[in-house]
Amino acid sequence: MSQRPGAILVTILVALGIGAALAVAGGSNGASWGGIPLFALAVVAAFAIQVVAYIPAALLRTEKFFDLTGGLTFALVAIVLLAAVAPASVRAWVLAVMIVVWGVRLSVFLYVRVHAQGADGRFDDIKINPLAFLRVWIIQGLWVAVTSSAAWVGITATTAGGLDVWIVIGAVVWLVGLVIEVVADGQKAAFRKDAANKGRFIDSGVWAWSRHPNYFGEILVWVGVAIVALPAAVGWQWVTVISPLFVILLLTRVSGIPMLEKRADARWGDEPAYQEYKKRTPVLVPGLGRG
Repeated sequence: MSQRPGAILVTILVALGIGAALAVAGGSNGASWGGIPLFALAVVAAFAIQVVAYIPAALLRTEKFFDLTGGLTFALVAIVLLAAVAPASVRAWVLAVMIVVWGVRLSVFLYVRVHAQGADGRFDDIKINPLAFLRVWIIQGLWVAVTSSAAWVGITATTAGGLDVWIVIGAVVWLVGLVIEVVADGQKAAFRKDAANKGRFIDSGVWAWSRHPNYFGEILVWVGVAIVALPAAVGWQWVTVISPLFVILLLTRVSGIPMLEKRADARWGDEPAYQEYKKRTPVLVPGLGRG
């Protein structure tokens, strides 16, 4: 992205504008506090937490708790919403547990990884520019809000309900996705720790099924969340169906797979073993397509 101040400000304003529109749509129904929709307050909190965390990060010029803050924001907002709607419905409890477990697991994993590596190269040129650094924190706030939006609708719904088929199906999809994601991350971490694998690419375990199994698991997680949450959506709240679609777009077209595939091709593209791996292994969905 452009580092020009004008372009940075435009990006920040666009992100905040999208967040405001989401707050209005998602807050059109559901529980409120002091006359303000809880959904809208959740959107504000998602951005506010990033701004508060940005201040010490900018002063110290460090990105080491960027990912930690993002993951914990998911969990914190979900917990507060659950407390605010007490007594909460079964759907609200299930969604809150989904978000908290996923958010805490991911944030801790990424925090440990960046500390083990000593730094995150994505931020080398960004953290020295306060305005550019603020932009990534604002974008992270938008990521939290859009990704969590379906879950927030389900948690703040005023129509109580017990256990239903949507909750069961969604929870199963979420669990399968989480297991795949955890296993993929664990296998890759263990692979990298082995000195014998230095400079090599991983093609074993679940990585033999997909070149990006962790992303496949991540998508299933948010599809599962949406399945549980969306039966509670009313009117404009159906806009939050963008939650899993946003995750899919982000991982397959923006900052996920395209970036990693380009990096892998640059590093191992001339190796026959890597070319063979690409031919036999689907990019994302196990068993679906090759190369």
